[in-house]
Amino acid sequence: MRRFIYLIVITLFSSANADSYDDFFRAIRADDPRSLSALFARGFDPNTIDPQGRTPLSLAFHYEAYAAALALVSHPDFRFDEPNAAGETPLMLAALRGQWELARALLVRGARLERPGWTPLHYAAAGADPRLVQLLIGHGAPLDARAPNGNTPLMMAARHGSEAGAWALLQAGADPRLRNQDGLTAADFARSVDRVNLARDLERRSSMRSGGPDSVSESR
Repeated sequence: MRRFIYLIVITLFSSANADSYDDFFRAIRADDPRSLSALFARGFDPNTIDPQGRTPLSLAFHYEAYAAALALVSHPDFRFDEPNAAGETPLMLAALRGQWELARALLVRGARLERPGWTPLHYAAAGADPRLVQLLIGHGAPLDARAPNGNTPLMMAARHGSEAGAWALLQAGADPRLRNQDGLTAADFARSVDRVNLARDLERRSSMRSGGPDSVSESR
């Protein structure tokens, strides 16, 4: 009889866990932080991965469920700096997507700004919102970090991001003279997408940093 009762309890417990598991991913898809909080209050693990091995935060970004993402990041046991299968950290994805509040929450938790290869600042610079570039710079992100192909955040901003982001990097001290593995500078990146004025400004800044003639005319 005792064994029978034990089996019933185990069955009910497993069923409840299965329901919670489904509820967890349903709440992420629905961008429902209230349901997530209720699950967490019952002890559900915020780091639970789905059957395909995807992390909950990767799913939140996939569904653009940023309120759910913030609820995950706010949980004290959440692994907030764990990269996805592509090696992208939550801060990198938040920076690229222009999610300022989420990026700030990750920085408060202690998300790393310096890492080998691509960095959060590369991702912020490639995004459309210069506030993310400014946020990461303000927290001490390495300005001239090199990606595996030698690209710097300034190069990413010059071709893919906003011109305001490129100017934020320049004003903070990013070096426009640097070249990637193909020998290209940030000015070359800007020119490749017909950002003629930005390319011209980057070349002028390069000349100034090198002590060229433009530095003399600029000081007059």
